[in-house]
Parts: sequence; C-alpha cells; structure tokens
Amino acid sequence: MSTSTERVVTFGCQGDALVGILHAPTAPAELGVVVIVGGPQYRAGSHRHFVLFARAVADAGFAVLRFDVRGMGDSAGTPRGFEDTATDIAAAIDTIQAQVPTVQRVVLWGLCDAAAAALLYVDATHDRRIAGVCALNPWVRSNASLARTQLKHYYRQRLGTAAFWLKLMRGQVGIGALRELSRKILSAASGGPPPSAAAAVPFPERMARGCETLADGSVLVLLSDNDYTAKEFVEVVDASPRWQRVFEMTHVQRRAIEGADHTFSQAAARTAVDRATVHWLHDMRGRRPCAGDASHV
Repeated sequence: MSTSTERVVTFGCQGDALVGILHAPTAPAELGVVVIVGGPQYRAGSHRHFVLFARAVADAGFAVLRFDVRGMGDSAGTPRGFEDTATDIAAAIDTIQAQVPTVQRVVLWGLCDAAAAALLYVDATHDRRIAGVCALNPWVRSNASLARTQLKHYYRQRLGTAAFWLKLMRGQVGIGALRELSRKILSAASGGPPPSAAAAVPFPERMARGCETLADGSVLVLLSDNDYTAKEFVEVVDASPRWQRVFEMTHVQRRAIEGADHTFSQAAARTAVDRATVHWLHDMRGRRPCAGDASHV
C-alpha cells in the first residue's frame, strides 16, 4: 500500500507553463529527486517506468517530481535538445523545493539523453543544491563512438560466423553493405570530425566534467547489459583518459542491470533500477558515498 500522495503541479519557465507530477511522502526526507525526461518522451516514461519509479522512491521517503520539459508532453513552449534544458531543470528544482519545504538537496535522475542533460546541467551551473546524479544508459553519441560500438558488437560478431563468409563467397553480400563496413572502420579510426568553434568541448567531455564537479556529492551510473547506448558509453569511457579517471573517483559508482534493454521494459529490470536507486539515496542520506564500483560491463 502506498504511503505517498501524488498531484499535478504547474510552474513557469521563461514565460512557458510546465506540467509535472509531484510524489510526496508523509514525512519527506531533506533529499528530493527530480526526474528529467529526454527524447520524444513525456513524464510517464516508457512502459510507465517513471510513474512506477517515482511511486517506489516516494514510498521510500523521498519526494519526487517528474515533469515535461518545454515543448514535450503537456508543457508549453518550443521543443529543444537535451543540451538546452538547463533552465527547465532549474525551474523544476525550484518547484520541488517550494512544494516540499523539507527538501534541501536534490538528485537529478534521467535516462539516455536526459542523463546527459543532468550532467551537463551540473557542469554548466555548479548548482550547490544538487547532491547527486543518477544516470541510466547515458547518451554520448558521436559518429566515431557509434562506429566503434557497431564494429565491436555487431560487425565483429557477423565476421566471425561461417554464414557471413559463405554469403560473401556466393556474392550474396551486397556491395553497399561492404561500403558501409568500410565507412564504419574509417569513422572509428578517425575519432570523428574536430569540434566546431561553437562547441569547443564535446558534450561527453562536459558530462565527465559534471561528474568531477560533484566531488562532494554522488554519481550513480546504471547500465543495461543488453543495450547499444550503454555499450557505446562503455566504449567512450574505455577510450577516454578523463572518463577513466572519473570512474576512479570515490563518489562515482557504475553498476550493470542484468538482462535489461534500453528502456528497462521488463519488470525485473525496472525493479532492479528502483532498488538500486533507493539504496543509493539512503546511502547518500545516511553517510558520504563509499568507494565507487568501477566494475566493467
């Protein structure tokens, strides 16, 4: 039986009205959670995961606000990319603190490009109200990282099968497929195009910098073991000295969710995410985070 209540809240963001659902425990902790929603998605989440997640976390004693960013779901305004949501996130933090006065510190929680948005927010604002970030399958996409991931987890597997070589010898592998493979190899080897002057620091580097900024807080990265976005993130970490240093920091943890796909469509995977998050929140509430789990997936 639920021990929390939930209600609709509306709040302003640069003249636009944003809509969210506030989950409030009977006796909320001083630590609250803001669920950021990314991509072509709204506050319910795939398979209603964000609804179920918010209820589980609220029943554990933590207030949760899940909301639609501008231009998505029921919120007004013009849609924007994940790199341009800092104002929306700040407005949501203001709102959960105004609606639940006991909330003094806030954790940002997001999946895919919303996870990227959370870390970019920390890097851009250094908002001292942020106690931590929970990032699920963080989005770090570039042409080079995608090519490396596909070569390692798709093309290498195909090249290792007798069926592929038999098709090749029989002329059943199209010239277009071979050209695509060549393009992937060149893209992976090149490291991608140089950053433009307007984006001198690529966003995955700024995400790593956001992790570093939270040295007095905590970062939890949850990775599905059956998801190309998660595998791409691992590829980026393995290729980046900066990201490798991040996962050596004591406030950063990395955990695998076994059997999970990108959106945690199975109930067991969703439950694992909920339990891992609640355990992490209680750990943050009770003491400083312990040494990070840097196990590879």
